[in-house]
Amino acid sequence: MLSRMSREVSGVGANGNAIDELSLRMEVSRRRVLRGMLTTAAVASASCGVSAWLTQSPARASGVMLGPGTRPNPALPEGVDTMPQVEHIVIYMQENHSFDQYFGMLGRGDGFTLGPDGVPTNSNPDLNGKPFPVFHARSTCDPSIGGDHSWNAEHISFNNGAMDGFIRASAKTDVMGYYDHTNLPFYYGLANTFPICDRWFCSVLGPTHPNRRYLQAATSLGIVQTSAQEVLATPTAPNGTIWDRLGAHGISWTDYVIDVGDVLLFPTGDARGYVTNTVQPHTKHFDPDFLADCRAGTLPQVSIISPGVQDQYDEGARDVQNGEAYSYAIINAVLAGPAWPKTVMFFCYDENGGGYDHVPPPAAVAPDDIAPRIHVPPDQPGDFAQYGMRVPGFVISPFAKRDYVSHVVHDHTSILKFIETKFNLGAMTYRDANADNLLDSLDFTQAPFLDPPVLPPPGLPRAGSPCAPQPRPATNPLPVAKTAATNQPGTTAASNAAQTPTPSAGGTTVSPAVVASAAAVLGIAGVATTAVVRSRRSSTPRTEDGDTTP
Repeated sequence: MLSRMSREVSGVGANGNAIDELSLRMEVSRRRVLRGMLTTAAVASASCGVSAWLTQSPARASGVMLGPGTRPNPALPEGVDTMPQVEHIVIYMQENHSFDQYFGMLGRGDGFTLGPDGVPTNSNPDLNGKPFPVFHARSTCDPSIGGDHSWNAEHISFNNGAMDGFIRASAKTDVMGYYDHTNLPFYYGLANTFPICDRWFCSVLGPTHPNRRYLQAATSLGIVQTSAQEVLATPTAPNGTIWDRLGAHGISWTDYVIDVGDVLLFPTGDARGYVTNTVQPHTKHFDPDFLADCRAGTLPQVSIISPGVQDQYDEGARDVQNGEAYSYAIINAVLAGPAWPKTVMFFCYDENGGGYDHVPPPAAVAPDDIAPRIHVPPDQPGDFAQYGMRVPGFVISPFAKRDYVSHVVHDHTSILKFIETKFNLGAMTYRDANADNLLDSLDFTQAPFLDPPVLPPPGLPRAGSPCAPQPRPATNPLPVAKTAATNQPGTTAASNAAQTPTPSAGGTTVSPAVVASAAAVLGIAGVATTAVVRSRRSSTPRTEDGDTTP
């Protein structure tokens, strides 16, 4: 049943059919739309120095609030491909870094303020109230650079837009550390080549699970913790997930995993049936499956690929160069494959990991009427009409604009909006209905990167990480390209190839350990599966992610 808000400005007609965006634009009055959360969004956005209209979708720019069920193209039914130039969409979401922590020193986009000596001047009050400046991280292995990024900590860091609570939220100054091109040469080469979005915010002021839920259903269904128990307590997205929408229209999709996948974040009321009928048929491994599908040009129409729980992710508690090496393997596999000319890849981070960022996130459109699952006090007050911290976001495609920095406000639901725009799918919530679709970073009249650029190799030493040793990710061969893209002089395709790890051999059998773990997490013994709920990062107890799982 539709909520009060959904009935007031609904994208679903009385007969249950989707209402077109054009109909809403004609029928919904500006006065009605601006009442309530839209007024709040505009005022709060202006106070943060971000225009509520300039930086949102065309529909919102015209003063219209779109509702669930609205289609991007009112003249066409759902499931029609309106973007035939793109045959493959690849979604890659890494872990736990703010824009400033990685790209404050990039030199393009809205990064740090630099003094005459080139040293950033951004700071936060320390626990004694004295300004503590950002600093170049001591090591890529610094286990302390990550901070508390629970719901409460993120709201303390945000401090109603003052952005002065990061040290107080984590009770340590390490969260002010940052990296640069000397630490992360591949990421800096990527950011100096393809469009980087300097107004990409995570969807919630909170940790992993809520944000990864927004990526799939444009709502967290009220959860604000990284907790398997919370996932199981709220198992079903009211209007389904993007995977449901794709499946209903015969659009192929796959979740490529190392050891866990994201698709179990909405296990539905029938977890056993969901695992058997949805998860298993759509789950493969990064190695060898993703690499092989890239080589063969057989990626599905939509792919999502996730970092591992134990390995190949960027979270600050581990060596970030391990995560960069994994990203290098993924992105170069896409660049090198025969499907590259018809691919769009989105690469972003789920949340900031507690790391400092100077840009206040603006207000957002609340996805629905579902309140956060919090108790005030002791929890910090808040709602879902608010974006989370700014994170890195990239648009990687042959159609990507050269020398482009997007200043348009995006969040994780912008990826959903892009998929919905391509296949003319109805929106799932108010959030994705009113999200920007990321097309500002693409130009379909030309393909500037039809010849894929050669990017610099990752910073991980040949001998591997000195603090978090793990197998180097397998890679596909580098693309043969006409242009070299890097801010590091002397980088060539030959030098990159010389540092490229040797691809590992592998079969296609899913690991039995991975098969067993999802059923264990969901408490459904006897069901074999290939993915688990992303619940914990290691066997070491941690609380900074708001994780309450035992």
